[in-house]
Amino acid sequence: QLQLVESGGGLVQPGGSLRLSCAASGRTLDYYAIGWFRQAPGKEREGLLCISSRGSSTNYADSVKGRFTISRDNTNTVYLQMNSLKPEDTAVYYCAVDVDGGGCSGPGAYDYWGQGTQVTVSS
Repeated sequence: QLQLVESGGGLVQPGGSLRLSCAASGRTLDYYAIGWFRQAPGKEREGLLCISSRGSSTNYADSVKGRFTISRDNTNTVYLQMNSLKPEDTAVYYCAVDVDGGGCSGPGAYDYWGQGTQVTVSS
């Protein structure tokens, strides 16, 4: 059973940076696309970025373009680097895996989800 655990969230001032990690166990991530999502209070879940099994990224949200990047390494971990953070980035951040292929599909294609990590951007 594939399990995902996000970490790295916390409180950060506007303009600051955070790097979130998504660590997987139970199955290698090598062949799958992984996405990062977020959900703010009272709002629907929003897709942010996806990285394919080959390492190419797809952006789902214009709001994070140029500020957030996604990456993966060979330790079964995927990262979300977040720079120039704004108060409106405050949300619970989730990673998810699409086991139906290595390419990035739409935000609705994901099969396994982590529990999320809270990011709060405030002065």
